[in-house]
Amino acid sequence: MRQLRIALAQVDPVVGDLEGNRALVVQHTRRAAGEGVHLVLFPEMVLTGYPVEDLALRDSFVSASVKATRALARDLDHEGLGELPVVVGFLSRREGVPSRTGQPSGAPQNAVAVLHRGEVVLTSAKHHLPNYGVFDEFRNFVPGDTLGLLRVRGVDVALAVCEDLWQEGGPVDAAGTVGADLLAVLNGSPYERDKDDVRLDLCQARSRRINAALAYVNMVGGQDDLVFEGDSLVVDAEGELVARAPQFTEELLVADLELPAAGRRSDPAPDLVHGLRVRRRTVSEDPVAPYPPRANTVTPRPDPRSDVGEVYRALVTGLRSYVLKNGFSSVLVGVSGGIDSALAATVAVDALGPDLVHGVLMPGEHSSAHSVSDAEELARRQGFPVRTVEIGPMVESFEAAAEQAASPLHGLAAENLQARVRGTFLMSLSNQEGHLVLATGNKSEAATGYSTLYGDSVGGFAPLKDCWKTLVWELAEWRNADAERGGHVPPIPENSIAKPPSAELGPDQFDTDSLPDYAVLDAVLDAYVGTDEGEAELVFAGFDPDLVRRVIRMVDRAEYKRRQSAPGTKISARNLSRDRRLPMTNRWTV
Repeated sequence: MRQLRIALAQVDPVVGDLEGNRALVVQHTRRAAGEGVHLVLFPEMVLTGYPVEDLALRDSFVSASVKATRALARDLDHEGLGELPVVVGFLSRREGVPSRTGQPSGAPQNAVAVLHRGEVVLTSAKHHLPNYGVFDEFRNFVPGDTLGLLRVRGVDVALAVCEDLWQEGGPVDAAGTVGADLLAVLNGSPYERDKDDVRLDLCQARSRRINAALAYVNMVGGQDDLVFEGDSLVVDAEGELVARAPQFTEELLVADLELPAAGRRSDPAPDLVHGLRVRRRTVSEDPVAPYPPRANTVTPRPDPRSDVGEVYRALVTGLRSYVLKNGFSSVLVGVSGGIDSALAATVAVDALGPDLVHGVLMPGEHSSAHSVSDAEELARRQGFPVRTVEIGPMVESFEAAAEQAASPLHGLAAENLQARVRGTFLMSLSNQEGHLVLATGNKSEAATGYSTLYGDSVGGFAPLKDCWKTLVWELAEWRNADAERGGHVPPIPENSIAKPPSAELGPDQFDTDSLPDYAVLDAVLDAYVGTDEGEAELVFAGFDPDLVRRVIRMVDRAEYKRRQSAPGTKISARNLSRDRRLPMTNRWTV
């Protein structure tokens, strides 16, 4: 057996920031060298950030990525880190391949590079390209046709990228066939609720299948509506967990491994395995001198039966990344005293701090006294500034103008006017003061269209967009309980959680006047939206037929609203934007 100390650099790159991402790699490589590491692994496309989407189709961006990767190799060498092999993800192109109809122009590839002694000494590319859910990689890349096999300190390390791990065949099975001792998988794997347990099970199954240790390095941070939780880990050849990084924070996970010496196969390894050409490179043959291994770190996970706190941290990470990476200086939240705006403001305060969160209370004719006091109490508990603006005079001006146009407003039009006045005022403050407006709606509202277009739906980012209403309550209760566990005052007023939800656009109005009870509604929505179950399947599952038809009709008719909605952090297996793409003009209702 041979010893090998590896580092998994769980970092937060920024899409398009090639210089900043290069510096990030140098910084963490320097830390790894200080830990006596023999091999450093970085996430998928760390040099460019991920996902780059159609930036991959720009020849200038591909060329810049290739150039930056070579420059990074020189940077590391100039910093005295050239002897330490570093594995990074980058955007490359498949040379010598003519463009074909149906393939991305220029043959861009989601690639891996090994940097050593100032040079790029080995490259390979992602073989399995995902084309489901949020992924559209057949549009952006061409598949790799090689297996990278790096020999370091007499140990053979096979290289794979993200989806390669999830699919049968390809680089994983090829690594087993050539007798690799360690499979290094570079990942940009977005967060989904409950995904961490599935991921661990998969890594354990793959390691046992190919009889090799497996190192899984994932990025952290947010990119648009995606959030990456890290959760980097190492398992041994028996599938036992060796080391695991925390979620939602940058981390250099260092693990000491004992691995077989390279060349376990009695016969020479073939050059073509499972349709892949094996590309080999040796950077060091001599084994590491024996040393006392350190105790590896396995960060414990929360109780899997209660993962609401994990979802909450994902929302905080997603919002923080979107605000900071896009250069916004602060956020603006319309606080109404209700649960949605209360939770959205709380997530914002946890993400950015109270000084960067600005609240606006906009009471109208039908606003209750407790709504005003609850919103003020929310701001007081969390310490963010709030101002109060009465919308009555603005609503009256609109109503007078409508009467002059011989079209006086009444009913739903009069109710929606109040929401639109509030939305217009928030956006005006945003233009004047430079805040990013947060839309406070939830997934149940977005699914059913229970929101006013250009009213309460306005905003540049919607932190609760992928949270069912019932989850909003769970998150609020978890956040308050978490504060109490730490000896702090719960940030959300109890009345905001307990009171029946209401838009307060009409007298004695409640959400249940227009919608089913949220517990029932969310169950139907989760089946219809989450798994594409149709009317027959939902009725067979025991839901009331009239309710099913009503909910399906609301969801289908609201597609045009969702197309115009703000992005929001994805936390479920199927959100209402990238994951679910349906036509707005659609007469299929079954």
